[in-house]
Amino acid sequence: MTLSTTSSLGASAAGRIRSIDALRGLVMLLMMVDHVREFFFIHAQVSDPMDVEKTEPALFFTRLAAHFCAPVFVALTGLGAWLYGQKQGGAERGHGAASGFLLKRGLFLVALELTLVSFAWSFSLTPKTIYLQVIWAIGLSMIALSALVRLPRLWLIAVGLVIVLGHNLLDPITVAPEQPDHALWAVLHDRDFIELPWGARARTSYPLLPWIGVAALGYAIGPWFVRAWSERRDRLVLAGLAMLVLLSILRATNLYGEPLAWSVGSSPGRTVMSWLNFTKYPPSADFLLLTLGVGALMLAALEKAPARLVGALAVLGAAPLFFYLIHLYALHLLQLAARLAFGPNQGETWALPGVGAIWLLAVLVAIPCWFACRWFGPVKRASPWPWMRYL
Repeated sequence: MTLSTTSSLGASAAGRIRSIDALRGLVMLLMMVDHVREFFFIHAQVSDPMDVEKTEPALFFTRLAAHFCAPVFVALTGLGAWLYGQKQGGAERGHGAASGFLLKRGLFLVALELTLVSFAWSFSLTPKTIYLQVIWAIGLSMIALSALVRLPRLWLIAVGLVIVLGHNLLDPITVAPEQPDHALWAVLHDRDFIELPWGARARTSYPLLPWIGVAALGYAIGPWFVRAWSERRDRLVLAGLAMLVLLSILRATNLYGEPLAWSVGSSPGRTVMSWLNFTKYPPSADFLLLTLGVGALMLAALEKAPARLVGALAVLGAAPLFFYLIHLYALHLLQLAARLAFGPNQGETWALPGVGAIWLLAVLVAIPCWFACRWFGPVKRASPWPWMRYL
């Protein structure tokens, strides 16, 4: 993501907008904490949505923090595509360049999800269930966005808003497994299993349709990033606050935007947890208003955050896919080592003792991953292989 006007954009020497990389790095660290939970807290797994009355608050808010990763990352994917197009030549030519980049990288990510990412989770070459997760959703969103970027900007904004705010109107639609459109609907909007011809099955963990809207809105805000940083910051703050105000109205009424109505709990804390308990699969309108609203405010804050903090986070955000892969393999190998040392049980002897230990292990694993990303960044930029830029 480079621009000719880097001096006015708070960019690094290499031309990247560091606040964008920093936000991407921050949400990926939060994602990593949740992955530590999945690998090392298996005796206390939580479902989505979580049982508010049974889940301890520390675990609930740890899981809630991870919810920001996918929406922010998908929105920044759209934004990054616009910036890439600008680098290639502005207006119409830029849309064409962005479209081609989105299509190729989207196909690359789909292939990666089905190979290296799937293997990282299962360590099996023939898994019984193939989980189609966030990398799959990002890849398909990019493919869809490669067609949408040629729309006029106002049309693109309209499409994004209609999808993000309106897709919950489709919630009553269900397609049974025996019906011919079941696989398509499972991919688009209904988290479900798809039976595969060779006897395995696929799980559409991240239904696609809402993520297309998020990517479209991310692309549509691209022109903000050729303005002075103060004007861009003001627009981000205004957009973030507007989303949170709309969320408050929708959530207070329990009329639309979230399939799970909130209720007064057994304590004030449980009531807050109920209010914040949003559906992620697929992401409800309220879920996206919360995560994208806070994400916009975080991006605005990072515009003027201490340079050392922004720089440290940007190391991860500049090599996001590389970080994603190495941290998954690192966590799974650590879990295998624990199983070998303490026995192949369900974690009774080697699981982490509490939520604080989850965060501590995440920090310990993040440190070597950070140094690996710092090494990989220059290698990526200097590589003559085109596919390396996708990492």
